[in-house]
Amino acid sequence: MNVFVKTSLAMIGATALLSLAPLAASAQEMTYPEKCKTAGMDMSKMGMSSGGDMKMGDMPMGDYQKATMEGMKLMHDDVVQGMMQKDPDVAFVCGMIAHHMGAITMSEAELKYGDDKAAKDMAKKVIAAQKKEIAYMTKWVEKEAK
Repeated sequence: MNVFVKTSLAMIGATALLSLAPLAASAQEMTYPEKCKTAGMDMSKMGMSSGGDMKMGDMPMGDYQKATMEGMKLMHDDVVQGMMQKDPDVAFVCGMIAHHMGAITMSEAELKYGDDKAAKDMAKKVIAAQKKEIAYMTKWVEKEAK
């Protein structure tokens, strides 16, 4: 290969790697948006009131919050079970399956209770993408898990 071709390939490779750099940011480098936080909310106080209504501290939950929180509780239990697998690869995939199932639950609640067309469109895309990934990961676990 001549010098020009080698140099061109090196430049293309470097450009490709640099374009992927933003995608490589770890979760530790990401910041949860302030607009997503609820002022004064203490997650340790989440639970059922004596009347059977779900509450977050002193804040009662609406139907949307109840639907998503029930789904999140089920997801959390499954994530914990999956992450206890001895094989790290299997644990990761099992945890991700449960995580994606939680994303579907949240998206279904958006479709049922939400009003914004763009948010509903996002929810539909999430459901479609997560179902494909769950199917792929489930197939992998059934084949690869020891």
